[in-house]
Amino acid sequence: MGIIERFKDIMSANINALLDKAEDPEKMIDQYLRNLESDLGKVKAETASVMAEESRAKRALDECNDNIAKMQSYAEKAVAAGNDADAKQFLTQKKVYTDQLASLQSTYEMASDNATKMRGMHDKLVKDIDELNARRDAIKAKMAAAKTQQHINEIGSSVAGVSNDMSAFERMEEKANKMFDEANAMSELNKSAGESSIESLANKYDGPSDASIDDELAALKAKMGK
Repeated sequence: MGIIERFKDIMSANINALLDKAEDPEKMIDQYLRNLESDLGKVKAETASVMAEESRAKRALDECNDNIAKMQSYAEKAVAAGNDADAKQFLTQKKVYTDQLASLQSTYEMASDNATKMRGMHDKLVKDIDELNARRDAIKAKMAAAKTQQHINEIGSSVAGVSNDMSAFERMEEKANKMFDEANAMSELNKSAGESSIESLANKYDGPSDASIDDELAALKAKMGK
C-alpha cells in the first residue's frame, strides 16, 4: 500500500513545531491548510478504495465459510441417506474451500489493517484541518493586533518627537518673551530719563522770579551812596 507510505508523514505531523519555525505564521498556516486539504482529497479517494477492498475481502471470507458449512451439511445429509459417494464429493469440495480459507483470512486481515490505517489518516487530517481553521482565525487576530500595536508604537514615537519640538518651541517662546520684557523695561527707563530732563528745564522757568531782589539791592546801594 504505497498510499500509506506516502501519507505517513501526515500521521506524525507536528503542527506546533511547524508554527514555531514559521517566520510568517499567517501565511504558513494558510499554505499548510491548502496542502492538507489537497492531501485530504487524495486520502479520501484512497480510503474509499481500501475500504471497498476490505469489504470485498470480507465477503469472500464469509462466502468461503458459508460454503464450508454447506458442504459439511450436505455431507451429513448424504451419509444419513446412505449415499456415501455423495458425502465423499461434498467433503472433497469442503476441503477445497477449507484450503482457500487461510489465504482469504490473511487477505481480509491485511485489507482490514490497511483500511484502519487509512481511516486513521483520514480522521487525523480532518481533525488537523478543523484545528488549523480555528487556530488560523486566532493567529490572524493576533497578527492584526500586533500590527496595530506596532502602528501605535510608531505613532507614539512621532508624538514623542512632536512633544520634543513643542518643548523647544516653548523655550524659544520664553526667550522671546524675555527679550520683549527687557525691551519694554529699557523703554520705560529711557522715557523716565527724558521726562526728568524736561521737568528740570521747565522748573527753571516755572520757579519764583529774582527781579524783586535785584531791585531791592539797587535801592539799598543808592541809599548808602554806593
